[in-house]
Amino acid sequence: MPLLGGIRPPIALLCLLILALAGLTAKVLGPAGEPAVPKAVLSSQQYFAQDGAIALRASIDERVTDLNRTAAALKAGEPADPERVLSDLSRTYQKWTGTTVLDLESGKVLAARGETIPLAWLDKDVLTGENALTPRMVRLQTGDVRLMTMALLDWKDRPQQLLIASNSLSVPAINLGPFRSMAVVARGGEVLATAGFERAEALNSDAERSELSFLQKQMTRLSEQAAKETEQDPVSAREPGSRGYPGVSGTLLGDSYNGRIATAGYASLASADPEQRQSVGAGLGLTVVAMLPVVQEQAAGQERELYGLVAAGVLVIFGLVAAALLWMAVQRPLLGLFLESRRLARGDLTRPVAVPRWGEAARVGAALERLRGQLSDGRAETSSGKATGRRGRLGLRVPLALTAALLLLWCVPVGLLLNRTDASVSVPNTMVNDQRDRTDLVADRVRRALNEAQADLVSISRLIDADDPDATRGVLDDALRKHTRYGSLYVVDEGDVVARAGAEPDSAWSEDEEGDSLVRVSGEGGKKPVIQAGAAVPDHKGMTLVGEVRVEFLNSLLNRPGLGEVRVVDTKARTIAASDGFLAFEGLPRESLTDLVRAGSVRVGAGPVENGLLIREGRSVTVAAAAPFSGGGVAADIGWTVVSWQNAKHFEIAPYEREDRSVLAGMLGLALIVVCLGWIHLVVVRPLRALASSAEKLADGDLKTVLYPRYHDEVGAVVRSLELVRQQLQARRQNQARRSAEPRLGAGGR
Repeated sequence: MPLLGGIRPPIALLCLLILALAGLTAKVLGPAGEPAVPKAVLSSQQYFAQDGAIALRASIDERVTDLNRTAAALKAGEPADPERVLSDLSRTYQKWTGTTVLDLESGKVLAARGETIPLAWLDKDVLTGENALTPRMVRLQTGDVRLMTMALLDWKDRPQQLLIASNSLSVPAINLGPFRSMAVVARGGEVLATAGFERAEALNSDAERSELSFLQKQMTRLSEQAAKETEQDPVSAREPGSRGYPGVSGTLLGDSYNGRIATAGYASLASADPEQRQSVGAGLGLTVVAMLPVVQEQAAGQERELYGLVAAGVLVIFGLVAAALLWMAVQRPLLGLFLESRRLARGDLTRPVAVPRWGEAARVGAALERLRGQLSDGRAETSSGKATGRRGRLGLRVPLALTAALLLLWCVPVGLLLNRTDASVSVPNTMVNDQRDRTDLVADRVRRALNEAQADLVSISRLIDADDPDATRGVLDDALRKHTRYGSLYVVDEGDVVARAGAEPDSAWSEDEEGDSLVRVSGEGGKKPVIQAGAAVPDHKGMTLVGEVRVEFLNSLLNRPGLGEVRVVDTKARTIAASDGFLAFEGLPRESLTDLVRAGSVRVGAGPVENGLLIREGRSVTVAAAAPFSGGGVAADIGWTVVSWQNAKHFEIAPYEREDRSVLAGMLGLALIVVCLGWIHLVVVRPLRALASSAEKLADGDLKTVLYPRYHDEVGAVVRSLELVRQQLQARRQNQARRSAEPRLGAGGR
């Protein structure tokens, strides 16, 4: 018999797969010794570090872009006094710790604002070559590190001037939440800045100071590890299944102290789109590390391990019964037919054929017995002469169905009933806090983006010449090419559009809006909201530069992994932007989310605060958070809120992981049934049913139909034996016809 043919291989494979599945079940269904920190908590720290890295990179890139844009606008106009340059710069953008204008020819400082900027780092390499005017990190005498950004001011018939602005490489101004700390780390693991640590002098006990010292040491050690990890190539360093972040990111586990273990996520600064836009911040080699001490979970009880062992033992028993059933009902009768047919083909007709009791094997055995009688006494029997065996319609399908039903008795309960979860699942409080803090971070990103959009309009408005429409359109076209956040830019003079770039304005800009907000939303009843930002054109009363911010731009700011569905809603909880598809100004899908938004908008103390909660409805648990706009800028008071929610089933916590493992075990059992029993049906049952029909026709006297074996297995061997029997019967019939014809010829000759 060929090694991979016949009935033996699928039954052997079934036994092996059942044993393998039993071993896997015993290992993964509720084992003891689960991790001290759930994977969901570690992943959340990684996402938090990614958010911090994105915020820091965007902040650095925006500062560089703003400085270059200001320098380009100044060079396009008349020469300006250095003091006025710095005054206008600080009035438009409040983001630099110090600014300086330097005469490159004489090296003299022409004007300075803010903290003193040291100039010893300026050399030929900084001002010339391929990396000229590239931002540099410079350490001050105080030990602090500053990022120096430079832009060249070049007017005709005047010496060149260098505009320098310094920024502190501090942790992004985001809500870290309770107990979390964050650090900005340079190449080599040096910690440049930290946030979230309490001051030692503010603590009241030696135990608190000892814990603070422990956490600071952990941050230093984990930062060194993170810096080494981020030196890898992003593609080769990416863990299987991770996606969405272009840089290197991951998680680290530190030591434990007082029952809490230090967990950290890290992320390198990476360009938002490396193929289309190079990032200055991404080229600095910085890494953001977010650390959070988490209460260490107790290992699961031994009863969980028994669940897996019991399920595996039941599967082994069912598998042995199924294999025995297939052996008795399929393999043994088929092998008996193979031996009997080969005996008849060799001419051994002394013993009667051992006919199986039922099914296709019984039909083939009965046909073989009739063929043995025909070969032994030479009489051709018809179908009405003797019984042809039991012609059951189901036949061998019955044992296959019984085997499948037996294995389904294990697969269905394990996949659908074992380790099932409901609304009583305990979700770590860390996940709720992280959902709230990350939602607040997204709200801060959206608010800053709107503030930047309005600040850009202020900068552009100074270049507009109201008396030259062609020049104004050129300025608007150039600005639209540089700023992808706008769908259209246009100048409005007393309600009339006098110059435009980009798409047709979707909404009019009215000067009598209540409160005269510089960021507005309109377009109710249309296909999408219309978000507008405006800036008054200097020296032209009633003239306003308006930019319509693309909704797609805001949507891109909301799409963050591990945060679920995120939406921006207005004061009436109507949707303005979303990470997924939405209808303009539609309400939130749940009343509980609307109540959460309203609760977050209530002023408490200095203003509204972010909120997070668990929503238990039916059998599901939802983690939701709402963060109203707060902080500075023109977008702080428009009353918008960022709300996010996600099903807790997506968290990698023990109850849901056990449920997923149970479902996986059930699905693997179903796959086992389909593969092995399907193999037996295709290779054995169907050919055997065809063989039974052919054998009965042959026994009924059909000697003309040649029998061709399709498979080199037991069924094929029986077909070959039947073909030999057919040839013997055909030869016997021809001989009988020849002998009966010879006497007639002799009688005619007398």
